[in-house]
Amino acid sequence: MRNELLDLAKLDWMARELAEPYKSAPPFPHACIDDFLDPDIYREASDAFPSRKEGSWFKYQSAAENLKLQIQDFYAIPPALRALIVELNGPGFIRFLETLTGVRGLVPDPHLHGGGLHQTLPGGHLGLHIDYNYHLEWKLDRRVNVLLYLNDTWEDSWAGHLQLWDESVQHCVQKIAPIGNRLVVFNTNECSWHGHPVPLACPQGVSRRSIALYYYSNGRPEDEVADVHTTRFQAAPGARFPLTARDILTGITPPYAKALARRIVGR
Repeated sequence: MRNELLDLAKLDWMARELAEPYKSAPPFPHACIDDFLDPDIYREASDAFPSRKEGSWFKYQSAAENLKLQIQDFYAIPPALRALIVELNGPGFIRFLETLTGVRGLVPDPHLHGGGLHQTLPGGHLGLHIDYNYHLEWKLDRRVNVLLYLNDTWEDSWAGHLQLWDESVQHCVQKIAPIGNRLVVFNTNECSWHGHPVPLACPQGVSRRSIALYYYSNGRPEDEVADVHTTRFQAAPGARFPLTARDILTGITPPYAKALARRIVGR
């Protein structure tokens, strides 16, 4: 992979151009940027993405997260993708995010907690949810999500669109197809309901692939402050989660959130 992974001058220009549309985008601040990487760099990243039979994949198997695989161990990620992640956690991209989102003092996560490489297999889905809102070890607030899709071919009939829902979780406002080299950035708070709840209908041998990275800050606006919680799922209107044995044992939303919150000092 080449040394110049990101065009920082282009990023600075895009951030300024998209800052106002980002803030006003419904149902919550977000941006969708196509052809984000240089084509050759994208090609190297996509080619390096490990298949489901390779790497150290962790498999999610629950009512809310089904047939989703994750690698968050940085050193288990192929070198070409590691180099890209380092750049996306670097100062140039952080400056881009701060200008785009208006969130200052963003802190990247080199440990990839909950992030890293994701792929969802045929039939899999990710239920509508808001993300955990606080990093307990760092005592930082989670503020911005970044997704870079690595799907060379994706058809609308396969589903898998990232859905952005309104605050009451009654209406899907945006559907974003996970096409290759598309970057999605959005604020994460108590209103940012999102997921890809429709089971994937892609052929066997095809998966929904992405890099997921999360960014934090020391504090957040007063009107966004909420009790500390882990990821919260909610079924779409008319939908039901078919509970698995794991869900019965642990609950769709882990029950230990309050216990963890009590460990926080001065929060």
